[in-house]
Amino acid sequence: MNLSDMLGLADIQQLGRIADVYRCECNGNSKNELIQSILSTVSRNDVFEAQVSSMSLEDLRFLNSLLFEPQGSYSLEDLIARVQQSRFGSTPVHNAAVAPAKNRRVKKNAMPAPPPSPREMIVKFKHQGWLFNGISGPGRYLFQVPADLKTRFRDALARRFATELVYAEEPPFYRDEQTLMEGDVTCLLHYIYHHEVQLTADGSMYKRFILQLMGLLGVQEELPAKGEWRFGYGKHFNHYPNRLSLLYDYCSANRYIAENQSQLTLTAAGEARLAAAPQGENASLYRYWLKAYKGPIVNLLSLVHWIDSLAANWVTVASLRTALVPYIKPYYYDSADTILDTRIIAMMVHLGLLRLGEHPDSRAVVRMTKAGHAIISGTLHGEPKSPRTQHL
Repeated sequence: MNLSDMLGLADIQQLGRIADVYRCECNGNSKNELIQSILSTVSRNDVFEAQVSSMSLEDLRFLNSLLFEPQGSYSLEDLIARVQQSRFGSTPVHNAAVAPAKNRRVKKNAMPAPPPSPREMIVKFKHQGWLFNGISGPGRYLFQVPADLKTRFRDALARRFATELVYAEEPPFYRDEQTLMEGDVTCLLHYIYHHEVQLTADGSMYKRFILQLMGLLGVQEELPAKGEWRFGYGKHFNHYPNRLSLLYDYCSANRYIAENQSQLTLTAAGEARLAAAPQGENASLYRYWLKAYKGPIVNLLSLVHWIDSLAANWVTVASLRTALVPYIKPYYYDSADTILDTRIIAMMVHLGLLRLGEHPDSRAVVRMTKAGHAIISGTLHGEPKSPRTQHL
């Protein structure tokens, strides 16, 4: 539903609180006048931009977590969890006007004001007309963001991010790994079918099998360093390189392979997949990656959508980092920069969603592929055609 629909369902008390936030001058006892005045005020770009500009970084992180989710409704517990997940690192006001120091009185040894509780932040969003909940039945405990406001918020944040981006010409060389991941699913299953792959006590392949397999794959990787802390991104992530780990887990989740005590074998489903790849497997690999990585990277979906939006043309990785790192929560030994570079951008390249290039001045640049944009936006029909490929 759009804002006008939700205002029509709201009670007059909530309408009055929203009207107070936007300083609407109207008859507070008339629901119709309240709705018309709120819609008229909120539709003004200057008012809307002022509201967004005054938001703290925590507010923006919380809002960002709601903008790309396919689900339309959120429970109170879900919203509270999202508020808590938005609180990490420093929380400066993002692009908000701040009075000069000489005009502000600062008390010595003054303790900073505690941040609002998650419930208080949710109430604030309700009073701004950005969150609504039902008025009766089971829906009264579920919250929604008006669909048209979601679009306006995305547009406003996109303009904000765009001011920090540095675009570039097409680099002389770039990596384009479209269809390679799908081909390496076949390669992995083919290897297991033709070899007796032995497993260690922890269920991982012995090193000699891993090295043999990696030599056959379309993208070469190095084994994880001995003693390196690796966890959170897959079943055997601590034993296999990033891309191989995703391939292995994808095949395991689809029951193409089975760990039978000390041996890795192909299942009947695996033999059927080896004979013919299913249509749209690149999209399936992408969805599995989101599922596997969304635990440590809680807002992965929104970050992927922002990269899709911001990298429609060649853009420097450094400027993308400036725009997006404030929205990435570190995960144990992974800093926000590592997550963006290694867990998101590098994996999007492996999945064929992004091209990665480098200019002679050593600037790394990326650009979305057409198939990648179609997969992320959900408009892909059939298999993408293989474009011209250049490798670094």
